[in-house]
Amino acid sequence: MTAGSLLIVLALPDLARADLTDGDMAGIPPPEAPPRTGGGGGGGGIHAEARIVFTSTGEGNPAPLVSATSWSPPACYYAPLYTPDEMRAKEDDWLRHMTVDSPHEEEVQTDTRHRYDDLFEEDGEFPDFHADRSGEGMFWSRVINRDHPDRAAQYSCEPRLFRVDFGDPPPGPGVVDTATLAALAREYTRVPETEVILNPENNQVVNLPSWVWLEEAAFEPVTVRAELPDYGIWAETVATPHTLHLSPGTPDATLHPASGRCDARSGRIGEPWSRGRSGEEPPCGITYLRSTTAGTPHTMRATLVWGVTWTDSLGGGDTLPDGEYDTTLDVTVDEVQTVVR
Repeated sequence: MTAGSLLIVLALPDLARADLTDGDMAGIPPPEAPPRTGGGGGGGGIHAEARIVFTSTGEGNPAPLVSATSWSPPACYYAPLYTPDEMRAKEDDWLRHMTVDSPHEEEVQTDTRHRYDDLFEEDGEFPDFHADRSGEGMFWSRVINRDHPDRAAQYSCEPRLFRVDFGDPPPGPGVVDTATLAALAREYTRVPETEVILNPENNQVVNLPSWVWLEEAAFEPVTVRAELPDYGIWAETVATPHTLHLSPGTPDATLHPASGRCDARSGRIGEPWSRGRSGEEPPCGITYLRSTTAGTPHTMRATLVWGVTWTDSLGGGDTLPDGEYDTTLDVTVDEVQTVVR
């Protein structure tokens, strides 16, 4: 596999929508920005670009990890969004939108101008957008994960705008930290599709054990680093497959082992069948007890479970919830007739 590095919107693989709400005035949302694309999933209306860089050994892998629990990445957080020049362009566009392009009532226009002056004029909180300190820091604000299941939690981060110099610790609470970066890297992880191998290779046979295994290449760990490079903050996750769960698709079957859980041993799951092993019970497999009828195959399910750990720029680390990826196979089971003379 080859490693790839990219700057992506909102920093979540299937959460490519972000919303910067520090510009909200009188309940009127900012104008919709044109869609952008990044390393993540689909496009959407984007109001902000979180400057989080991802580097992954799994670049190009198609399969997102599905959480085996109710875990989900943060509903909202504060992250670096704009350089001084980008902040000026955004705010000037917003001011023009509110007062010229599609003018609102006079009170809203006045509030918009006052807010602009209070923040960015000579006596404001960020005079002239701190253009004289360009290249020394960025403006931070709220990023909302629109796909988080708890809508109330999406708005648990209050709208606020602040500037953080490179090398300075961002003021909390709620700022993106290494634990947040680890969660985002976990969500960004893509793994290879699970390709199980069966013997017999084609149709299975009643009462003949079907051996199941994975190629060794499936066990290459997938590493993802999420970082704020200008701030020296990063977290790196490593996803490693460790268990394959089998479901035969019919009650008329025996699992090997009986739990249907095939754990990784010596860097692989299951063992390839060979002629010298005929008659052995497979370390990972299924014995079908009845043939399929009326041309309807069984739907065998194989779920590969990946464990996820992380380390960070501070020397810390921990585990994150397992992820899993399902594969289904249509299995036809034949009954072999024996003629006795």
